[in-house]
Amino acid sequence: MQIKILAEGGAMKPGPALSQKLGPAGIPVNKVIDAVNKATENFKGMKVPVELEVNPKTKEFEVQVFSPPVSELIKKELGIQKGSGAHKKLNPGNASIEQIIKVAKTKQQNLLCNNLKASVKTVLGSCVSLGILVESKAAKEVEEEVEEGKYDNLIQGEITEPPEEKKKELDLYYKDLRAKQDKVLVAEKNAADAAEAKKKKK
Repeated sequence: MQIKILAEGGAMKPGPALSQKLGPAGIPVNKVIDAVNKATENFKGMKVPVELEVNPKTKEFEVQVFSPPVSELIKKELGIQKGSGAHKKLNPGNASIEQIIKVAKTKQQNLLCNNLKASVKTVLGSCVSLGILVESKAAKEVEEEVEEGKYDNLIQGEITEPPEEKKKELDLYYKDLRAKQDKVLVAEKNAADAAEAKKKKK
């Protein structure tokens, strides 16, 4: 019997869904959770695909851990909790191309890509969905630059760490941008609150 789950790395907790699946097989849920947490402890703070191979006759099970989804790896790399639901108003992070190459290398075996460059473009596609900037630009723009060969040297050299100076520049740009975006969001909220209050008076 095969059970597929998406577990919180190193911190999976008992839940009804897992109990319903394991209960009929007579396997203690806590035993499985301990095994999954041990197997996924290197992926703390990320959602990790896990497959349980359960033998109801012998009550034995095996835990197989797969690489986390690209979006989880990007969030982990940038130290953010979630992507943006409003890309044009709020960007949750600013990655370097080197960080994108790092994620692409980690995930390359699981991606249906012929080479690292193709994997980098796939990771950039996820950045577009999450609203994450890359090199202080829209990820879509960087995707086009990768296609044009702008970052070929870095990709071929498998460079996964940006220079310290570049890190500072990206952080400074993002700090300024985020302050401006937050100001706009506050202004929009205040305007919406004022409109609501006006409506109530009527």
